Amino acid sequence: MIALIIDLRTMIKTSWIILVTIFFFCRAFSQTGSVEYSNPPALNAITLNDLKTDLFQMAGDHFYGREAGTLNELRASVWWAKKIEAAGLQPQGDDGTYFQFFNMIRNRISMASTIHIGGKNMMLWQNVLVLQTAPITLKAPVVFAGSGSKKELDALDIKGKVVAIKMSKDGINLDVSLPGRRYLGYITRKYSKEVVDRGAVGIIFITDAQGDVSWSAVVPALSRGLYDVESGANAPASAKLPIFWIHNNVIDLVRQPGMEILADISIETFNYPSINIIGRIEGTDPLLKNEYVLYSGHIDHDGVRQPYNNDSIYNGADDNASVNVALLAIARAFKKKPAKRSALFVWHGAEERGLLGSKWYASHPTVNKNSIVAVLNGDMIGYNNPDSAALLGAQFPHRNSARLVDMALQANNEGPKFKLDTLWDKPAHAEGWYFRSDHLSYARAGYPAIMYSTLLHPLYHTPMDEPKIINITKLARMTEWMYRTGWKVANVNERTVVDEGFKLER
Repeated sequence: MIALIIDLRTMIKTSWIILVTIFFFCRAFSQTGSVEYSNPPALNAITLNDLKTDLFQMAGDHFYGREAGTLNELRASVWWAKKIEAAGLQPQGDDGTYFQFFNMIRNRISMASTIHIGGKNMMLWQNVLVLQTAPITLKAPVVFAGSGSKKELDALDIKGKVVAIKMSKDGINLDVSLPGRRYLGYITRKYSKEVVDRGAVGIIFITDAQGDVSWSAVVPALSRGLYDVESGANAPASAKLPIFWIHNNVIDLVRQPGMEILADISIETFNYPSINIIGRIEGTDPLLKNEYVLYSGHIDHDGVRQPYNNDSIYNGADDNASVNVALLAIARAFKKKPAKRSALFVWHGAEERGLLGSKWYASHPTVNKNSIVAVLNGDMIGYNNPDSAALLGAQFPHRNSARLVDMALQANNEGPKFKLDTLWDKPAHAEGWYFRSDHLSYARAGYPAIMYSTLLHPLYHTPMDEPKIINITKLARMTEWMYRTGWKVANVNERTVVDEGFKLER
């Protein structure tokens, strides 16, 4: 009898252990669709030496800044394709290659354009800036409105006229990256609505001190024009409100009564080739290998531009060679130990021209669109505080997949444990960083998408963004975080989906 009681107690204790084990197993399964994948098996494939070697090669002066639409972008892309082939990635571009070519359509203002104010010929880009890349034929009287205040505008009849305003930075937040280049847009938004509502047919902005400083910063972008990938998406169209900038030293010209502006702006259109580079590591599951976790970065940067301290090559080490080499390291890890789902790696061209490579790939994927379960994009992951980082697309209204964000946050807690900066993902943040990298193209096209970043810094878009400034240890930790996230997504049974009702604020 005693033996029987002991056996019964043992059976009850054993049963409870089994039940508790089943409970926690089922809980984990219900949360992620499978057992938690918290320990990726090939972390040791990500090495500091590989990251550093690849980084110094990609961001060296020999590629002259990898500007989109140039031979330097194509040279870098062909070299990179050889690198990923050596790492064992299978080609997933067009026609069995690693490449997906697309055309950039460029519209720029012709130097044959003419602008006269009060009979004075204004030399394009020297004496006058034209903000719209659009054909303009304009003949209208000019009226001077001082600082453009409501009181000054109320005292004038500006309907059918071009209003001249002495610009001011009052009320504008210039504590942002590249304030010189962005001042033009801030000034335009500050004044335009009021002037349009009153029936003006154009604006002449007269520079303040900040405007004069910004002049040289905005000329390269304005003179280059606008780029797009669809034939009709950026076709020249009549500007709703022609806007001109002139220097303060000719303010007396527009102050005189009876002044008139004559403008005849024509547009030139060109096609340039750019390129996406695509490779894959096939998954192991007979069914799930037909689905993909897409890792995304961009290979281009700013090329050769205005010099800083006798250096004019914009190497783009952090932006975005840091991510490019991280993706290659992650690919090596997946090659060493593949996941259930396949891993897809896309290095986009022409990101700096307006997210064009990702815009093209999101609408022309080289795999079935519905087979892409998540997009993990990176932009600038090798600088700033060693222990801080950010995950963009993690907060409403930028979050488009709660499930994907949860896995990314779990991956951070299980691995690098970065302190996450949440301010940059908020709609009110002055930088608008969420809207400035390739994940945006995918989110707009309906893919679950997030972005990893260590955020902007003073060397951003300058020739000083060179390999020597990158914190390789931090870069390795960011690489680990992205790998850990993708490993989870690639192995759980239930795929990530876009949240119902997702809608960006702009």
